[in-house]
Amino acid sequence: MADSSDPSPGPSAAPADRPRARAIAEALLDIGAVKLRPADPFTWTSGLVAPIYCDNRLTIAHPAVRGAIRDGFADVLDREGLLPATIAGTATAGIPHAAWLSEAVEMPMAYVRGEAKGHGVGAKIEGRVRPGDDVVLVEDLISTGGSALDAVGTLREAGAQVRAVLAIFSYRLGAARRAFDEADVDSHVLTDLRVLVDVAHAQQRLSDAEREALQAWRADPAAWSVEHGGAHPDA
Repeated sequence: MADSSDPSPGPSAAPADRPRARAIAEALLDIGAVKLRPADPFTWTSGLVAPIYCDNRLTIAHPAVRGAIRDGFADVLDREGLLPATIAGTATAGIPHAAWLSEAVEMPMAYVRGEAKGHGVGAKIEGRVRPGDDVVLVEDLISTGGSALDAVGTLREAGAQVRAVLAIFSYRLGAARRAFDEADVDSHVLTDLRVLVDVAHAQQRLSDAEREALQAWRADPAAWSVEHGGAHPDA
């Protein structure tokens, strides 16, 4: 993996607040939001096989964890000078975190649907986002970046200026970095795969061999999937 000081933009860049990144990574492991299982990998909806599975929806059941996430996001907004802005969540996992964050920073909130409503005015954005509004989008996970960037596209179609995407966790996959670069939007994550693997290994939740397996997966997820009996993304 790249060095943690890697200055490259997008989701492959290391989290700016290293102590917070380690604390949130440990919390995600403790509550089971991120599971590491290199010897018995998970099958994702896409058919890809991976040694990691992330379900950050579990964070909403843990007040201390969700509070740490809210505070982390608020610090990013302050550090990067992203306010004032409407805080928009992705449906559905980004919505509660956007709500807690918008309340903390006293900013308007909206959320972006995965698809337009089949009734009424057929809205894809709930709340109020007007042409020219600055918006910060909140997502729970950056994998390839597809869902977050779909929401970015919807907001831009409405005339909004999307200043950044915030996410709890990123796998730091090359595909996501390329997608964010092409979309010309910044992203900021609270923690990522590199930090989480380091924490898990230091706490003896991962052996040396398991850590190497996760590093190999991140380097080439498609090849790792095929090697372990899973699908290729282009199949």
